[in-house]
Amino acid sequence: MNSQESKKSRIYLDYAATTPVDSEVLKAMIPYFSDKFGNASSVHSYGQEAIVALDKARQIIADFFACDWREIIFTGSATESNNLAIRGLIKETSVHIITTTIEHESVHESLRQLEKSGHKVTRVKCDKEGLVSVSSIEKAVKDNTILISVIYANNEIGVIQPVKEIGKLLEKINKRRRENGLNKIYFHTDAVQALNYLEARPDWLKVDMFTFSGHKIYGPKGISGLYVRKNTPLNPLILGGGQEFGLRSGTENVASSVGLAKALELVTKHRKKDSVRITKLRDKLLDAIIKTNINIKLNGSLKYRLPNNLNLRFAGYDNETLLVAFDQVGLAVSAGSACSARAAKASYVLSSLGLSDKEAKESIRITLGRYTTDAEINSAINIIKQSLKQLS
Repeated sequence: MNSQESKKSRIYLDYAATTPVDSEVLKAMIPYFSDKFGNASSVHSYGQEAIVALDKARQIIADFFACDWREIIFTGSATESNNLAIRGLIKETSVHIITTTIEHESVHESLRQLEKSGHKVTRVKCDKEGLVSVSSIEKAVKDNTILISVIYANNEIGVIQPVKEIGKLLEKINKRRRENGLNKIYFHTDAVQALNYLEARPDWLKVDMFTFSGHKIYGPKGISGLYVRKNTPLNPLILGGGQEFGLRSGTENVASSVGLAKALELVTKHRKKDSVRITKLRDKLLDAIIKTNINIKLNGSLKYRLPNNLNLRFAGYDNETLLVAFDQVGLAVSAGSACSARAAKASYVLSSLGLSDKEAKESIRITLGRYTTDAEINSAINIIKQSLKQLS
């Protein structure tokens, strides 16, 4: 079998880690690597051509989110966006921040850094289904709370959090705080995993800041964004020429910004039908795996879950052993977050659900996507069954 045939026979079910670039996205980007290569900060015609493309991309993204184009900030990654939202908001005075125990690593690490500077952080726990309650967020609010950061849909277990409900609650809380002379509490959500399947307009979610990323929506790597509501007092983390309205200096990535905009246009086109089709394929896969004689448990809520996500515990099987066995016969899945896949520690997200370290290390994440076919799911079912049989 040659390398091309081998590649065609492989099955990719790790769409939560990254997605392939859509052909329409690639087509939109190519001119900005060749003929239209200008620096958007240059004043000559090449630069003007680049800034026009950048502004158009920003407007397309703003239209997708139903916001003002000046509220869209381009960044280099979702990690950078999360850092800007959190560390850019918090000033020197000691304040209080509320988050959850199941956030992305970039949120956790940003907050740990702030704790070292004397700021206080409350980490609200989820229940055994992976859900954070609105009431637990409300109970955590203090007079000096300045920020709440809650992930829209978790990157490991795909559980969807009640972000809209928290946003509505926070509107009421902030109204009372204004009347009592207290500062506003700002609300940030990491929506990186949610965009392909869920409504994501900031005004609908009632958020002040909103992280999104290109490579999770069939766009390029190295480009992400942060929606920042007007009058949100952010300070830049990267200083220099003052690009991105002074919030993110550095030469603009025009080609990837164009690609991100095109990817979001395609999300609008595909979201509804993808959600229905992928849910059916995911449920077919889940039903088939459960029908094996292996002790298998779904981690996290099935009802409040992204349609493409399965996180399964295979009792008695080490997940690294499973990953290698599956990969050797052409099935690509993961043990959890791609950002911490090389770490030997058990998943803190699964620990938050109440799993022991052993149980967490028996769990794998399977995520479907736009290009997943029924034939691939049938093959994946056979691979999983045969691999489990051989490992028994």
